[in-house]
Amino acid sequence: MSRFVRASKYRHVFGQSGKKEYIIENVKVTNNAWDTNIIAASGKYISINWNASGGGAFAILPLPSPFHTIPGFPHKLPDTLPLARSHTASVLDTDWSPHDDSLVASGGDDGKLMIWKVNEDAFEGWGGDHWVPKDFDPVWRIDASPRKVGQVLFHPTASNVLASATGDHTVKLWDLARTEDPRIVLSGHNDAIQSLAFNSTGTLLVTTCRDRKLRMFDPRSGSEAVRVTDGHGGIKGARVIWMGDHDRIATTGFSKMSDRQVAIWETGGLGNLKTTTIDTSSGVVMPFWSDNNILFLGDDGNIRYYEYENDNLFALDELKSVDPQRGMCFLPRRALNVSDCEIARAYKITGSIIEPIAFIVPRKADGFQSDIFPPAPSSEPSMSANDFFSGKNAPRKVVDLSSGASFASSAPASAVPIPVSASIPTPAPVTQSYSAPPPSSTMPSAPVISKSYSIPTPTSTTTAEPPSPAPAPAVQRSSSGDDAGTAALRQENAQLKNDLREARELIRNLELQVEAQRANARKAAQALLDAA
Repeated sequence: MSRFVRASKYRHVFGQSGKKEYIIENVKVTNNAWDTNIIAASGKYISINWNASGGGAFAILPLPSPFHTIPGFPHKLPDTLPLARSHTASVLDTDWSPHDDSLVASGGDDGKLMIWKVNEDAFEGWGGDHWVPKDFDPVWRIDASPRKVGQVLFHPTASNVLASATGDHTVKLWDLARTEDPRIVLSGHNDAIQSLAFNSTGTLLVTTCRDRKLRMFDPRSGSEAVRVTDGHGGIKGARVIWMGDHDRIATTGFSKMSDRQVAIWETGGLGNLKTTTIDTSSGVVMPFWSDNNILFLGDDGNIRYYEYENDNLFALDELKSVDPQRGMCFLPRRALNVSDCEIARAYKITGSIIEPIAFIVPRKADGFQSDIFPPAPSSEPSMSANDFFSGKNAPRKVVDLSSGASFASSAPASAVPIPVSASIPTPAPVTQSYSAPPPSSTMPSAPVISKSYSIPTPTSTTTAEPPSPAPAPAVQRSSSGDDAGTAALRQENAQLKNDLREARELIRNLELQVEAQRANARKAAQALLDAA
């Protein structure tokens, strides 16, 4: 046995549950069996999928703290309380905007996507003598799918950009200022989408699916996945999380023998770096990442946490509980209590209570502990929705937890990672034809739309030089000639980028047209079946 102990600032981190008076009681959690986290948190509020009659609903409550009670708010919820009720079927998932603590999105079994804005006076007088519950009203209603909306997820750096995973096995990206149609539709899934996650700058998106595949998308370059690989062998709930600014992905799932697993993947080629068996229990494991390089895993009632280092997960500790949990979420790091050395906070639903749990690094010294509090993602967006959909990249903005100052992260706004060992073929300057894929053979055929056009393509992957012109007599180069040549190269490179952007836009439009034709064919087939 080794005599040496691995050095770590987080070796003694421990979980501290809130006192009884800090816990919210009389919570009526949904009975729907859809596999999501059930609960979500912003820096001010929490949302919980609710068990309500007459359609779908979720509750919005002030944020509980493990250190004190909520001023002016009852410890035990009244039997009747204001709810967000506009869904006509069960609410399946909610997510809070990272840029506005009062803005929450919800997706439901009715195929609707809704956006809600919470006013600060919504919780005044709760439980008082003359208090009358007043339900929340959505500010946007979006017909997202003819089937269910299973997951919703806000973009981490662009304001008012929302992703939804729908029952027709697609991921749709929406601009909340233009909700008539999705701006981007990501396809290729062969079964229900189980989870999705953006990287830290929002340039890439990764999904897990019941077909046991792990897929990575560059949403603005096309609707198909840029990387696909086999995930966990079991069909039961697989989850995925991006590991902060690292080019790594963590997944949880089940083996073919129903062992629960956690795995780390590199993003260059989606190669598996390490898979660890946790145990043989049946509950879905929910992963959560902290920029302290700590991976939290919530399962049947316990919370395990590991420190990530050199593509390995080193177990730190485990917060055990005999009470099974229905759902869990973590607080945004910018809202933590740094004076008490709280590096993470979980909210766990157990039975009919919401329990806040603080993860604390014990320190004797007073004052801000900069070594355990790296900058946290800021509430300030890095770009607008228009900037994102037009192809702009920007590093995420972070906030210094000691001063509150916001600044751009030093981590680059990455594009699609390319494996070092991959050989990149050299494209030739040819006329390329782009055709939308034909509909499935089980549906009425739709016309295939195609269009051909010529895109001059660079002949080298290492430089951005255009194809060489015809040989010309050698002349002596001058500084003015160099400047003119550089300007010409820049102009041609800009033209190539514009042509490529137009090509990608055309492909996306064609795919959307075909998807619309498929949807019409499905509706026609269903109408024929109903008539029969």
